[in-house]
Amino acid sequence: MNKPKNIITSVHDDKNRTTVIDLIDSDYRLFPIGRLDFDSSGLLFLTNDGDLANKMIHPKFMIPKVYEVTINDILKEEDRKKLEAGIRVDDYISAPAKLKVLRVNQNKKTTLIKMTIYEGHNRQIRKMFERLGYLVIKLHRIEEANIQIGNLRPGEYRKLKPIEVVNLKKYLDKGNI
Repeated sequence: MNKPKNIITSVHDDKNRTTVIDLIDSDYRLFPIGRLDFDSSGLLFLTNDGDLANKMIHPKFMIPKVYEVTINDILKEEDRKKLEAGIRVDDYISAPAKLKVLRVNQNKKTTLIKMTIYEGHNRQIRKMFERLGYLVIKLHRIEEANIQIGNLRPGEYRKLKPIEVVNLKKYLDKGNI
């Protein structure tokens, strides 16, 4: 699914906000794998396979999650290096991230970055940038476990192709695709 911004990544919400499950027309009892914050968008897996879900969120599998991140300033080279080395966030040090600057807007003083992380802590990317004095303006996941969001519009979803399921399970069993 391409999770839209301002949708809850949950099965139910005690505040009666729209959840990702509300957007799905399915006879299966589905639940999201991992999370995307309320104010984030992008690729989100939904499943009825508990074993698959547990493996995908377990840190030992180091599942790559790729995001497009827009921040409110020009990213300094020394800060890029800090993020790539791992940075203290709350009570942990993040695993090294991969960053590629895609676009710098000197007029608006913003930077668009392609960022790959291998963890999924609560609001992790936002906290990583905040730690260095940046504000994340937009956060959109475009890929996870080598499966790309493609041209799905916000709120759209599709079933994984059989080969994608096979490759995903191989990745989880062997550590790579």
